[in-house]
Amino acid sequence: MPITTHDPNGPDRYGADVLAGDWRARGRRVIPKVEAARDLVVELASNGFCGAVVAVDKQHVTLEDRFGGRRMFPLGHGFLVEGEPAELVFPTPKAPAARIRTASGSFAVESAPARVALPSRIFVEGRHDAELVEKVWGADLRVEGVVVEYLEGVDVLAQHLDEFRPGPERRAGILVDHLVPGSKEQHIADAVMRGPHGRHVLVVGHPFVDVWQAVKPSRLGRDAWPVIPRGTEWKHGVCAAFGWPHDDQADIARAWQRILGTVRGYGDLEPALLGRVEELIDFVTGPPTR
Repeated sequence: MPITTHDPNGPDRYGADVLAGDWRARGRRVIPKVEAARDLVVELASNGFCGAVVAVDKQHVTLEDRFGGRRMFPLGHGFLVEGEPAELVFPTPKAPAARIRTASGSFAVESAPARVALPSRIFVEGRHDAELVEKVWGADLRVEGVVVEYLEGVDVLAQHLDEFRPGPERRAGILVDHLVPGSKEQHIADAVMRGPHGRHVLVVGHPFVDVWQAVKPSRLGRDAWPVIPRGTEWKHGVCAAFGWPHDDQADIARAWQRILGTVRGYGDLEPALLGRVEELIDFVTGPPTR
């Protein structure tokens, strides 16, 4: 009778070793691990007690039922989550979240209670100035309770201050456009500081013709702001130089929104404006003037 030999390269007539591997685990149901996070609703498989997680430590979990009753159980097996068996485990510690900065670069104050507005105010020349200050410093100002108002021009500053009536605890900080030596704005600022309200007023300004220029031109894809000849309304001249519509005030408003939309934070503004606004905030939130 011929003897046959097993061909190692041929099919295995006898299959794999049935005892190889963890044969005891075959067919066994794997119970998932579920972190005992707060408010997770859990049921005890043994007696049907159901409650939400209200506390947990490395070894125990505390559940509160719908009547307010609380019971403590060891972590581990024996629980049902959404009707399915689960092994409750201690939650993985979360990495501390990085502190959030505001657009002005300061650390955000989370869950701060609402503040009553301070009697002190910051006044700016126009609506565009106010919108830019709000976009970059708004979060900080709300925490401090500082309100920003606009004057509709520095020419009415003295009259506005007479109505506002500054005092030791009711200070006025004023941000002026184009505050350069010899300018009309500088003469008005000097007169105000020498006037009856001078002790409780701080007038600061930036050198730009308009607050538009306080936005870095690189945000608009430009190397510099255009030089507008005398006799041409500055904002209309800028729009014309950029090739933007400038026929009416609606075009100018859209141009400003286009500029303002490029501002992400303090890094997009010129230092000549940044320092002045910070100075005003310190003044109106500082100790009473004498």
